Amino acid sequence: LADGGVGAIVMFSLFEEQLREEAARAIRLVEETAESFPEALDYFPSVVDEDGGPRRYLVLLERAMASIDIPVIASLNGVTPEGWTEYARALQDAGAAAIELNIYYLPDVAMSGREVEQRHIDVLERVRAAVTVPVAVKLGPFFSSPGEMALRLDEAGADALVLFNRFLQPDIDPEQLVVLPRVNLSSPVVARAARTWIALLRGKVRASLAATSGVEVAADMARYLLAGADVVMSTSALLRHGPGYAAELLDGLTAWMSRKGFDDLARVRGLLAVPAETDPAAYERAGYVSAMRAANAGAYNPW
Repeated sequence: LADGGVGAIVMFSLFEEQLREEAARAIRLVEETAESFPEALDYFPSVVDEDGGPRRYLVLLERAMASIDIPVIASLNGVTPEGWTEYARALQDAGAAAIELNIYYLPDVAMSGREVEQRHIDVLERVRAAVTVPVAVKLGPFFSSPGEMALRLDEAGADALVLFNRFLQPDIDPEQLVVLPRVNLSSPVVARAARTWIALLRGKVRASLAATSGVEVAADMARYLLAGADVVMSTSALLRHGPGYAAELLDGLTAWMSRKGFDDLARVRGLLAVPAETDPAAYERAGYVSAMRAANAGAYNPW
């Protein structure tokens, strides 16, 4: 990826609950062995190392930092207040250029929308106070007001906002009568919501805007940049086509810029964002009405 010209690499998320499960499993194994074969304890560490999971992640992070000259950003999904801060400090100490907060909790029907929002703010403020490296927040699309949430996170000290996170959405097999925890790779159609909010937020937040999901071809990168994204991220396309595809995406973007007469990305970023002095509601409403008229006049209007 680095050889292909990417500007930075975001690692997969370190999940606190997974680490806790690994530690609990190791403790059970030691306890069961002690009851049945006490002498076998000589083959186990004297103390169960609860940091075994994070250490593997930290070693990978350190190796990545030592191998390439571009920034490596760690991603963290915590559960407890202590987990968020302790692991964030560990990631910083291992050399992470920045930390992405992948905030996701299982849905709670008894929790209000404001409580959900405040939990995001609390996590950001704790981590922001614990580390000195830049901190990004990966936002989901399901807030009642994503824009206001972005503004609150910006005020709380987020250095970057990543739009939008794609959460696990299980499927159901009606024949086997089971829930299937499927993970589907993204497609370009899912990028529209993120582009809309990036276009609305451009110039209204101090934080950088990072676009994620739905980047399959160079044109998808161009769309995000025109909407106002500072950076564009891609995972699914690289999983489909391999790491060498990163160079193809960048070459395609360069070719597009050349065709359009752009010699600098600064001229591209935000070119089609919602102007700062424009009323966002009126802007969106006008676009909605225009789109409906075009659809009716095209495929659906028999007159």
